Amino acid sequence: MSFAKADQSFVDGLAAELPADALRALEPRYLEEPRGHYSGQGGVLALPRSAEEVSVIVRACQAATVPLVPYGGGTGLVGGQVMPEGAPVVLSLERMNKVRSVSAQSNVIEVDAGCILADVQTAAEDVDRVFPLSLAAQGSARIGGNLATNAGGLNVLRYGSARDLCLGLEVVLPSGEIWHGLSGLRKDNTGYDLKSLVIGAEGTLGVITAASLKLYSKPVAYQTAFMAVPDVNAALALLGMARDQLGETVSAFELIHKQSWAFLAETFPELRAPFEDAPEWTVLIETGLPKAMAGQDVLEGLFADAFETGLAFDGVIAQSEAQRQAFWTLRETIPLANKKIGSISSHDVSVPQEAMAEFVQAGRAAVAKFGALRVNCFGHLGDGNLHFNVFPPQGEKKSEYKHLRDEVQAAVHDVVHQFGGSFSAEHGVGRLKTGDLARYGDPAKLAVMRAVKNALDPAGIMNPGVLFAD
Repeated sequence: MSFAKADQSFVDGLAAELPADALRALEPRYLEEPRGHYSGQGGVLALPRSAEEVSVIVRACQAATVPLVPYGGGTGLVGGQVMPEGAPVVLSLERMNKVRSVSAQSNVIEVDAGCILADVQTAAEDVDRVFPLSLAAQGSARIGGNLATNAGGLNVLRYGSARDLCLGLEVVLPSGEIWHGLSGLRKDNTGYDLKSLVIGAEGTLGVITAASLKLYSKPVAYQTAFMAVPDVNAALALLGMARDQLGETVSAFELIHKQSWAFLAETFPELRAPFEDAPEWTVLIETGLPKAMAGQDVLEGLFADAFETGLAFDGVIAQSEAQRQAFWTLRETIPLANKKIGSISSHDVSVPQEAMAEFVQAGRAAVAKFGALRVNCFGHLGDGNLHFNVFPPQGEKKSEYKHLRDEVQAAVHDVVHQFGGSFSAEHGVGRLKTGDLARYGDPAKLAVMRAVKNALDPAGIMNPGVLFAD
């Protein structure tokens, strides 16, 4: 499919319909993405302040067949925010960053899509509520991008992913029409669920401009602990025990391999690991307790039962809020340590819990065929999402193994597929994984996706190259 460019003639025509400062030359940061896989070439930056201005921009792109790339916080890891060819309109929602309303009674917050995730969390806390979507990039990621990619993060176990936290959307469709779907209703059984269709579509079906989001009562106390477990099966059994004993108060359950502690020690030596000798596997568990359970040492009881049954053999429970934060700093620094070490190939995957231990073993065996590569496996065990990242041998550089990247990725994703899993658990498909979608996607699902895309965006201008390579 061929597109026109956002050249000077197009820019001049669009500028006449917008406020004087709505268009700007593209700065380098809008042409880059965190992992450096893609870089943009040119075009123009659009900075609207309202859905109406977004509508003007989309209509102009549609009429001239100029591609449009929605841009949130730029934190995505699959290249969805950067178009490497052509000269598109890069549409940043950073000026649309207001909290429109918040209701503690209804447990609903309505926000512009350009709101930074951390600011949404703060607005909820101001009315003694919690917006539970939590991820490492929350200080710069914007809620529109979180919804467009159906972000997951640390609390999916208890609260669900971005899709589960959204009640309604305001969206500018590829035609330029504005869909006013910001209802805060918990029940609305009136036909197709357009909201869920747009969430996770990565900007290919429209531009999210605002959202109504769910809020929750704030736990009165948190309890957080690291526990050393013998293996992955023991970690899963411990998760089951925790759910049986503590129910929905379990908000996070993270699995960490000892390679993570080795990378942290190498790259962030100032951080203190929870164990003097790193166990093969560690879990980080957190509970958020309601008022009725405040003051109970629930994790002490859990650890005692886990120790007695052999599911855990060591552990440390945070004794203060500062220590709790220190525990989470360790977990959230693992991706930064990985980045400093330099992975050959990173994999954001999910597999059924009952197959997780077998997947880890089979995935390691698949990687071992390429030599003495190191695997760092960590992630959100509670919802079956693992980050299975592959690194060069100790003392060797990533650049020496760069040629293996595609083969390693295919080998790991083949194992994921073998166990009925997904090659993209929470980062989306973007441009990076379009080949995987074509290879592993169900043909009927792909046909429906293409039909929807063609029906809503026949000119193909909305984030071309994302989801579908062609």
